[in-house]
Amino acid sequence: MLQNPLPRLDRDTSDIRQRLLPHCRLKQGEVWHDPEGKHLVACGDASDQSFLRELFGDSRAALAVQDPPYNLVAFETRSIEEYIAWSRVWVDNCHSILTDDSSLYVWLGADQNNHFQPLGQFITMMATSGFRSRSFITMRNQRGYGTQSNWMAVRQELLYYTLGHPFFQVQYTDIPKILRGYYKDIDGHRTENIQRGRSMNIRAGNVWVDLQQVFYRLQENVSGCYAQKPLRAIERIVLASTVEGDLVTDFFAGSGTTLLACERNHRRCITFDSDPIFTEITIRRLEQFRATGKTGWQSGNPFEHELCNASSALQSQTAPIATTTEVI
Repeated sequence: MLQNPLPRLDRDTSDIRQRLLPHCRLKQGEVWHDPEGKHLVACGDASDQSFLRELFGDSRAALAVQDPPYNLVAFETRSIEEYIAWSRVWVDNCHSILTDDSSLYVWLGADQNNHFQPLGQFITMMATSGFRSRSFITMRNQRGYGTQSNWMAVRQELLYYTLGHPFFQVQYTDIPKILRGYYKDIDGHRTENIQRGRSMNIRAGNVWVDLQQVFYRLQENVSGCYAQKPLRAIERIVLASTVEGDLVTDFFAGSGTTLLACERNHRRCITFDSDPIFTEITIRRLEQFRATGKTGWQSGNPFEHELCNASSALQSQTAPIATTTEVI
């Protein structure tokens, strides 16, 4: 694996984006059809209702996993009021392509230095969205950020909403049960909690401490993609809220984790992103997984072949011309 990670693509100011765009298959409004007939990847705007109608047609998803940009480019260029108004539009669009009994998960940040925006405003907006709130999940990061004058920030927020009465399957962690107690008499026999449980491992609750956040040493790392979510976290959601063959959607494809989770767990996926570079990364991640079984590029990147060839061509153009001296 090459040691050539990409810079953070959502805010990169160098020429790297211009170098990558010619290698992207999709432009705005275009769709990549999976040659195996399972998935669709498109380039489009989550707030564009006509785009969604054309993309989904009569299809309806049982699950939406959304990771909208927050405290990033979109947030920096909009007021909090504009951000929530935009969120209302894509949430309504999401509602329109879900089944009557479906689930919605939203990853969302809380800026602790600015009144925890936009989390509070988003939660308030969702109260009139038609979705029912079910859980506020916290995923703990092993690495955090902060100063010596504040508590270290090590959490990521995940909101869980539903429509109707969707499927839900309890999930278990890899953490074994070690604490005994909670005794109860059943059929005249004294039992404790481990005996009564369905698994010898701890059931996943709404505080996830058993998942490894993504960083450059992990194979699933996709450099250039900020705040990449762990594949196991998305797979936990997919397994809990869908059955095999269900359709899952993600309006903010990013590094393609939702698509890969669906591929690995026999679900169909329709995903898209407004940025052609992220749609290309999503497609390439699926293609690489099918070809090699690898889930990411670790310290390399999805455009290694093109960038290396471009660098080689540039070096050959600027290299000094070799000359020969004839000896008489």
